[in-house]
Amino acid sequence: MNSAKLDSRSTSGEVNYKAALLKKLRESTTGLNIEYVLASGEKRRRIYLDSTASTLQLGIVRDVMRKYMPYYSNTHTNVHFGAKLSTREFEWAHNMVLSFVNADPEIYTAFFVGSGTTGGINRIARTLREKRPDKKVVITSIMEHHSNDLPHRRNFEKVVHIPTVTSSNELGCVDIGRIEKALKEYGDSVNYVSVTGVSNVTGIINPIYDIAELAHKYGTLIVVDAAQMAAHVPIRIGGHDNPNRDLDIVALSGHKIYTPASPGVVITRKELFEGIEPVEVGGGMVDDVHTNRYLPTKNFPDREEAGTPNIAGAIALATVLCALQKIGMDFIDDEEEKLIRYAIEQIEKIDNVIIYGNTNPQEVRRTGALSFNIKEFDHSLTAAILNDYFNISVRNACFCAHPYVREMITDQLSEYSEELSNEELESLAELHRGMVRASFGLYNDEADVDALAAALREICDNREFYINNYHQVACGDFQHNSFKFDSVPIFSVQQEVDRWFIS
Repeated sequence: MNSAKLDSRSTSGEVNYKAALLKKLRESTTGLNIEYVLASGEKRRRIYLDSTASTLQLGIVRDVMRKYMPYYSNTHTNVHFGAKLSTREFEWAHNMVLSFVNADPEIYTAFFVGSGTTGGINRIARTLREKRPDKKVVITSIMEHHSNDLPHRRNFEKVVHIPTVTSSNELGCVDIGRIEKALKEYGDSVNYVSVTGVSNVTGIINPIYDIAELAHKYGTLIVVDAAQMAAHVPIRIGGHDNPNRDLDIVALSGHKIYTPASPGVVITRKELFEGIEPVEVGGGMVDDVHTNRYLPTKNFPDREEAGTPNIAGAIALATVLCALQKIGMDFIDDEEEKLIRYAIEQIEKIDNVIIYGNTNPQEVRRTGALSFNIKEFDHSLTAAILNDYFNISVRNACFCAHPYVREMITDQLSEYSEELSNEELESLAELHRGMVRASFGLYNDEADVDALAAALREICDNREFYINNYHQVACGDFQHNSFKFDSVPIFSVQQEVDRWFIS
């Protein structure tokens, strides 16, 4: 949603109120003012630009959980006070998830899984394989994280990878026309279409509701990997005027929504998990057990949460979802879209820096992240310099999206095809067999972008100085020749335990 749309239905007072709430969340973030001593000897505040990997913890989580933990107890009993309290809050957490994505509790259920979106999509793939055994094809895209690719490969005979649209000579969102072509080609064999809502590499937003409408037109299902979407863009799983635009299943990760140590979540139409034995069995998901048989419960979400779930993590995640809902994801989306546009504008001005993917806001929408390289610089070297000399935390390599990264790098290098020999092109491709990713959270602002842009200009202007201060080690990373970071004096669990007992 752009600013014009937002302002058309919000008064200036409402906008100011939301901005104040967002500012309060930003300023409460845990670890925002951490400082480290750099290779230059100066001490500087960290600029955290690695939120796509994991976000920092919002202060509201810290404060709410501090108040909840004295009452913590296991759930699923109403015999004692602590259990009654925890059971109520755990149920509220499930309902909060459904509310956050606009899912009707009569139609959908939400259940928590242990290893984020990865655990959720593995569960979805195994369940739908058993639920729809005659449908052995999954359609996904080339831009997926491995978590939304490998589970389908593991469970189905064929996975079709749809390419992205090429416009302005750059790769954009997934090609809907090619999805329709695949749906026609494989027909009734398609079990579901599974796509990311937002790319974890480029931040490009996919038109998931258009894809849902297309999938339903051809009688199949839509699964959305919302790991990178949930913290940045509104999700409307149900309630569309055209029900074909509703989503069937959504998976997301709490640690990517400002709640470290929280679980993943699957939100699904109940009917898709009904009628078959749950993938995971154990305590809490049965109505009765005998020595020779057991009876799984039909109740959601209990049947999908075997064992003792991460109760505290689920409540923490729901705390953040409640806070974001109070501000409004439309407002957050608008703010973050402006920030990513500003970042692209500033970095595109720097000579010898390549931004990957389509950067034209008239053709694609982006949020949360952008990936780049300094020409003729190894991505690992760039990331190391940004950390060691500027205290800017970024990530590098292929971000668990190897096919997508390779495709973008190959596409970018095509501009040199007439100037360089095959050997020179291969050498350049090897140098850029990865990227640097700067990714943003609601705690980042234009000052952080300015610091990144200034650092990149400094590196480009003084290439030889930085190259001469580093060497490459066996794993491919670059290490400074003399500067070494020792984390133990800063924090060590063992030392903290020792100190606790002698204090």
